[in-house]
Amino acid sequence: MNPPLKLIAMDADDLAVISAHVQDACVQPADIIWRQAEKRLVIGMNRLDWEQTMSGETEPRRLVAALRFDRVLACKSRNIDLGQADKALELHGIEFHDTDHPGGSALLMFSGGGALRLDVECLECQLADLGPEDVVVEGEGA
Repeated sequence: MNPPLKLIAMDADDLAVISAHVQDACVQPADIIWRQAEKRLVIGMNRLDWEQTMSGETEPRRLVAALRFDRVLACKSRNIDLGQADKALELHGIEFHDTDHPGGSALLMFSGGGALRLDVECLECQLADLGPEDVVVEGEGA
């Protein structure tokens, strides 16, 4: 097993790398957390382990991961119903549009035409793997 992935994006090129790693990630609307007072958006997800897949493994594996954006001025959504907490979304990718350097907008595109647009002071994004999908968190389960 590869070591947990930890990536930081400070520009559009860096964000393209993170976007490739979160392509086809499953996101529950309840795991999209907008902390307006902290200027932070955190998204919990189950992402496909692309490193394992590209190395020729035949069984795809998913990892629990957290995607975090800091210095977020505004968060707007389209076609994402936060009230349907159990309806999974599929993250297709992330783009950054530089509008007022170093600021701009990060666009997260989901299945079904869903999208999140984050207006940011500057791009600060982190992706961190938390472990395999099938791990039971201490205190949960049987």
